[in-house]
Amino acid sequence: MQTLIPFAALLALPAIQAIVLPDGTGRLPALGWNSWNAYYCDIDEAKILTAAHAIVDLGLKDAGYEYVNIDDCWSIKDSRDKVTNEIIPDPLKFPTGIKGIAYKIHDLGLKVGIYGSAGTKTCGGFPAQIGNEYLDAATFAAWGIDYLKYDNCYVPDNWTDIYSACVPDQWQTYGPYINGTCPGASSGQAESPAPPNYDWSTSLSAIRYGIMGDALLAQNRTILYSLCNWGHAAVQTWGGSTGSSWRITGDITPWWARVAEILNEGSFLSNYANFWGHNDLDMLHIGNGNLTLAESRSHFAFWAAMKSPIIIGTDLSKLDSEKVEILKNKMLLAFHQDDEFGKPAEPYKWGVNPNWTFNATHPAEYWSGASKAGTLVLAMNTLENKAWREIKFSEVPQLKKLGGSKSSFELLWKATISAAIELLVRHGRAHSGICMAAIRICPFYYLLAGWYSSVLIVKLMHQSYFLITLKFNDPSPNSRNIFNFTEPSEWSHGGDRIAEQAAQDLVTLYFRATG
Repeated sequence: MQTLIPFAALLALPAIQAIVLPDGTGRLPALGWNSWNAYYCDIDEAKILTAAHAIVDLGLKDAGYEYVNIDDCWSIKDSRDKVTNEIIPDPLKFPTGIKGIAYKIHDLGLKVGIYGSAGTKTCGGFPAQIGNEYLDAATFAAWGIDYLKYDNCYVPDNWTDIYSACVPDQWQTYGPYINGTCPGASSGQAESPAPPNYDWSTSLSAIRYGIMGDALLAQNRTILYSLCNWGHAAVQTWGGSTGSSWRITGDITPWWARVAEILNEGSFLSNYANFWGHNDLDMLHIGNGNLTLAESRSHFAFWAAMKSPIIIGTDLSKLDSEKVEILKNKMLLAFHQDDEFGKPAEPYKWGVNPNWTFNATHPAEYWSGASKAGTLVLAMNTLENKAWREIKFSEVPQLKKLGGSKSSFELLWKATISAAIELLVRHGRAHSGICMAAIRICPFYYLLAGWYSSVLIVKLMHQSYFLITLKFNDPSPNSRNIFNFTEPSEWSHGGDRIAEQAAQDLVTLYFRATG
């Protein structure tokens, strides 16, 4: 565990000239689907088109998802066209070619992405782009490609950076990342640490990725450029002048420990993200591995709050309805796609650890961010057991003046609390969270809190009564819903503590503070 000083004091962020595309592509973080986490190399036209239709049929297109991205292993292996040197789609996997499948995806009102690598081969060993950037960019444009994920495998020696940048990532799949440029790391952890104030935009990595960026801009077609260099070469300092998003870590895996590691790293890089440039936390693993429902919700909530590209990475035909609804959460997607506020949510309190502690197991637990609708506030239990988490408005930067005002709290699970509030407390499962947005409609505030219907305690200020109105919204016939509300011992109640009603019914609980 390392304890870091605030980044605002640690470094002065240089002005980055962002890539601004005339049609607005890339201003907001991308929403889409990618084949890799679901199928790896086992892809073909049928699977990609099935995913595209699922995006439409499940309502994901209506929710804003638009990219259908074909990842690695789509081309013929080990060869290009002997006459034109163009890259060749595998005819067995894609009998109508990439151009053919792109036409079919476009016909659904969606966009199509392709995969490449800034090396001699892709990570799967297929032909890559280094030395053929302009040729392949022109080919992609001719095929109707709208998005390029550009990986970082098989980099030749003459394109290898002379210095190592800090990626404080304990995950070792691609080798040790920690080195002497990290606060608190010893110089022995780096093969060749960069000197102080080194300009990473002059690095070979930046140049290598910049060549493809220039090649894409030279085409008569908008192609969103997604850099996937695993956070190397301090990409956050130059990625915005090259593409629309940049990966900040190695690959994600479908386990909570890895999700927490990536969240931890992202918490220290939020200052680099804004309109036209986005930290990429990697594709979602909702629906994969052993992530619980609570972990899946937290995974999505923080990816959305940090305004990472949200790229679904699962077999949509097998995704259950609860997880589909996670991906369609209107409140979080509205924050993610806010066209007035480009900055992501940021931590305001770490929770388990002292503030500004770099810890992959217990990342920052309390976050907030501004939006045109109000303020998004998130709290998370990073422990392995149930624990209380408390949101004090006096600690939330955007809500410090809210305490004591008349407020209405409308939860996404259809509960409304009206009271003068100073804090929310929740007893949550391991790795679960509280999501809410404060929406100011003068002179009232509305707080939308999401998903988590276990015990919720509201502490009153300057008011002796409050009520909870519950609207149960289970569409199944004759369903029963039970809501447990535990009031503090000093309260008396004018309604049942356990409210049980049929679907669509309303029940109002009145409580009076007697202490």
